[in-house]
Amino acid sequence: MRASERAYAALREDIVEWRLPPGTLLAEVEQAERLGVSRTPLREALGRLTAEGLTAPGGRGVVVTGISLADIDELFELRGTLESRAAALAAERGDPATFRLLQDELLEAPALLTGSASGIHDYYGLAGRLDEAIDAAIANSYLVQAMRSLRVHLVRIRRMAADNADRLSAAAAEHAAIAGAIADRNPRLAEAATIMHLHRSLAHIKTASPSL
Repeated sequence: MRASERAYAALREDIVEWRLPPGTLLAEVEQAERLGVSRTPLREALGRLTAEGLTAPGGRGVVVTGISLADIDELFELRGTLESRAAALAAERGDPATFRLLQDELLEAPALLTGSASGIHDYYGLAGRLDEAIDAAIANSYLVQAMRSLRVHLVRIRRMAADNADRLSAAAAEHAAIAGAIADRNPRLAEAATIMHLHRSLAHIKTASPSL
């Protein structure tokens, strides 16, 4: 892996996981030493992060961007447009068997949500596999790229809300409904199930993040 790619991946993960919270100054010398790269590849990495909206120029360098309630509303407006359309296309173009298997796994997902970090990690991995299956099914590289660019911000927002077992169990059922509608080749139901899931997710994030 190139030095700039390595630095980018490390910084991106630290920002998404809130190890580098909003407002953190990413000083070139300090971060280059921490990541074991020279300043040139670090600058390339910071440029990519700024293009993604995760960092921005500050008074003394580059800083990690914040997230406001307005940002979350705007991201979910875009998410609703992209993901509902993707679910409908997946219902038209995808392999029903693939999504039926995912539906079955998602219906069993509450068993993973016992409060352990590993179980929650496994659940998020399962939800990620549903995203990947939809990406593969829609066969639209432009739509896939747009959704992938959005997801990094969505993961960051998700970390703002506590991992509530009841909400995660409900989300698993909502994901199962999406997978089931796609497996049934029902575009309208897949779209509606996606919109319902996003509405409930947004409501939970706002409730769990009262400081915004």
